[in-house]
Amino acid sequence: MKFLLDLLLLLPLLIVCCLESFVKLFIPKRRKSVAGEIVLITGAGHGIGRLTAYEFAKLKSKLVLWDINKHGLEETAAKCKGLGAKVYTFVVDCSNREDIYSSAKKVKAEIGDVSILVNNAGVVYTSDLFATQDAQIEKTFEVNILAHFWTTKAFLPAMMKNNHGHVVTVASAAGHISVPFLLAYCSSKFSAVGFHKALTDELAALEITGVKTTCLCPNFVNTGFIKNPSTSLGPALEPEEVVNRLMNGILTEQKMIFIPSSIAFLTILERILPERFLAVLKRKINIKFDAVIGYKMKAQ
Repeated sequence: MKFLLDLLLLLPLLIVCCLESFVKLFIPKRRKSVAGEIVLITGAGHGIGRLTAYEFAKLKSKLVLWDINKHGLEETAAKCKGLGAKVYTFVVDCSNREDIYSSAKKVKAEIGDVSILVNNAGVVYTSDLFATQDAQIEKTFEVNILAHFWTTKAFLPAMMKNNHGHVVTVASAAGHISVPFLLAYCSSKFSAVGFHKALTDELAALEITGVKTTCLCPNFVNTGFIKNPSTSLGPALEPEEVVNRLMNGILTEQKMIFIPSSIAFLTILERILPERFLAVLKRKINIKFDAVIGYKMKAQ
């Protein structure tokens, strides 16, 4: 009963906060400068990681690029250097904790303290539970979430000491809404969203006000990892569009970025609508892509 009374006493504050948020919709947000910041991007050899590196290069940041693909990494670095940025590259296997820690040690010794960390590296296997090999499940979690722990543990202490920094988590809409035949991927991305939220709250509890967090949650992105994706929410997103929204979110210190914005509405609906209606709604959204179904093979 006391808790309910306390909630009622918070109603005036709720009204003020809602009005404040409404007014802010019409006020352009100030974009912070990232010139001279040391920005580390994992998975920088292709896709979103590569395009994000290009954007930070244009803004005169100092870039530290990680990827397991040396050729892709070198291509990204060459373009960034052409844009006038100072670039350092490291071939790193983000599924390997010791490789992450040893590379992080080299970065700190040779370049300095990372002030913006973009945890972007990811893998996806489009298959049901039975067709997803054990090693693939382990790899999914090692890259998509455990690597976030290891990189953040390596670089966050300096940010906290300086009360200045930014940790960016590249997650997915599949970290909020589950999708059949992406079981391992969805599970890892739900973990990534939880990592972002818990880290945000932990920094607040420790009164570290200068270290910001951002989480990116896009729908299907046209990077070639998922074959022939389609949904009634619209066509697959182009990487350029996603990166433009990501950069705007980082520079304006936005905590959660949904692309398209309707994903945010769907996450609310999922929590309040009856299960039967949700089942019908998911059929209407009609998510499709090429996937390996192991259950049918087992049944034969």
